[in-house]
Amino acid sequence: MQQTPTTKFGDKGRDKFMNGKNTLLEVKNLRTYFDNKEGLAKAVDGVDFEVEKGETLGVVGESGCGKSVTSLSIMNLVPQPRGRIESGEILFHSNGEVVDIASYPPHSKKMREIRKTYLAMIFQDPMSSLSPVYTIGSQIMEGIQLRHNVSKKDARQRAVEMIQRVGISPAEQRIDDYPYQLSGGMNQRAMIAVALASNPSLLIADEPTTALDVTVEAQILDLMMELQEEYRMSILFITHDLDVIGEMTDRVIVMYTGKVVEIGSVQDIFYNPLHPYTQGLLKSIPKIGRHKELSPIRGSVPQIYNLPDHCHFAPRCPERMDICTSEDPPVFNVGENQQAKCWLYDEKGGDR
Repeated sequence: MQQTPTTKFGDKGRDKFMNGKNTLLEVKNLRTYFDNKEGLAKAVDGVDFEVEKGETLGVVGESGCGKSVTSLSIMNLVPQPRGRIESGEILFHSNGEVVDIASYPPHSKKMREIRKTYLAMIFQDPMSSLSPVYTIGSQIMEGIQLRHNVSKKDARQRAVEMIQRVGISPAEQRIDDYPYQLSGGMNQRAMIAVALASNPSLLIADEPTTALDVTVEAQILDLMMELQEEYRMSILFITHDLDVIGEMTDRVIVMYTGKVVEIGSVQDIFYNPLHPYTQGLLKSIPKIGRHKELSPIRGSVPQIYNLPDHCHFAPRCPERMDICTSEDPPVFNVGENQQAKCWLYDEKGGDR
């Protein structure tokens, strides 16, 4: 299947992650569950992936597929008491040390140290993530003081520089503004400044351009790529927007009902999608000049607490076979760096 993306792939060195193993984060067989009145919700159910140092890994899928819960699990911020990391490992590599984030209580001293030193997150809605009772400057300064142990005066000066860096001006005045005094785009920039104040190794961006107009969205995406180069950090970029994936990422994982169904480079995912779900996502993208009708994925995403047996996508899949509803599909390695969780590749020579 040949599919042309609607965006131009960036030129920021997309193959650098292939030049030797340089792992920052390993997620192994992660399972994050929630106890609801409807039943047990397996929001993340056996997820495996890696993030390399300096790369941008995209996470894509429909609403409810487990993207945001995966990010919250990495931060060890799964809402309690209903939610929990049931099993699996989240291995963070730094300075020759490997720590399993999943093994620490969320509010432990070690977990707080990991968050303030190595991890940062940009949430979907800055208006609900920034505190309305503190100025944006004080919220940026908090991260700076926690990480660098500097005086309040020095922290304020660094905060001014950070506000300037994310394009909010005049920074000397805006530092004392409250979130309600800023526009949506400015609040998103402030949220980025808060996240970067501790100079993290891994930035998790969960739908960072939601509800922004296209002009502001483009500015925010450009800013994130510039800051990634400047701070040499990795980014886990979560979105449902495949256009943004094509613009921002090196590799992509495609999720469906809490599972990873395909992993590949951004070029592989757009030009040679393997899993029928990935193919369906690409076929449903509206394009300027398209003369054919859109081809949406039939059916709807099943309820997370009432999933089909074995392959969860089988009831919606145009390629469904008998084995899809009788056995769980393994992960097949197809080509050099692409994987798909689909029985189709048992017949087509994929390696387990």
